[in-house]
Amino acid sequence: MGESFLDWVAQLPGGAIYAVLVALSALENIFPPVPADVAVVLGAFLGQRGIVSAPLLGFLCWLGNTASSAGMYFYGRSHGRRFFTTGWRRKLMPPEAIVALEKAYARHGVYGIFISRFLPGVRAAVTPFAGVAGMRPARALIPSASASAIWYAFLVTAGSALAQSWPRAQALLADANRALAVVFGLVIAIAFFFWWRARRRR
Repeated sequence: MGESFLDWVAQLPGGAIYAVLVALSALENIFPPVPADVAVVLGAFLGQRGIVSAPLLGFLCWLGNTASSAGMYFYGRSHGRRFFTTGWRRKLMPPEAIVALEKAYARHGVYGIFISRFLPGVRAAVTPFAGVAGMRPARALIPSASASAIWYAFLVTAGSALAQSWPRAQALLADANRALAVVFGLVIAIAFFFWWRARRRR
């Protein structure tokens, strides 16, 4: 999203701005490349110009994102297992992989979902696979919604604080995403190390 998109959104009526940015936030869970994070920062940025209410837009974007995440969870719970057990799709996730997924979610599901929902790209896959694994709705959706609420609050705060400079707001978001990706990579590396050491001992 560049200056041209910012200019286009800023010229929309207030209701249309809410609708466009909430739609982007919701679509992230269906099509991960959609820049939902930038949409929220953009909304907060416009809020400081008096075009929209930044807190209200942040809440609505969070609500849209959480609703679509829940929708993907229930879709995965209803259709996911059948999707991966027919035809060529069986090769994508064979039965033993589904069993491993169920065990992983049973052991680490709640905090794994909470942490993963901060990560762009990864967050979209968390709740549908929780549904495929048969995780209970409360255990899957509450940590997902909680993590998203914290992240969206950060995005609104960042967009509001840097309302005089859209490039600075974008740079802050990029830095935050990179830092989260590094932390996530370190956590995965540490977890793999302990898993490997435990396996060697056995």
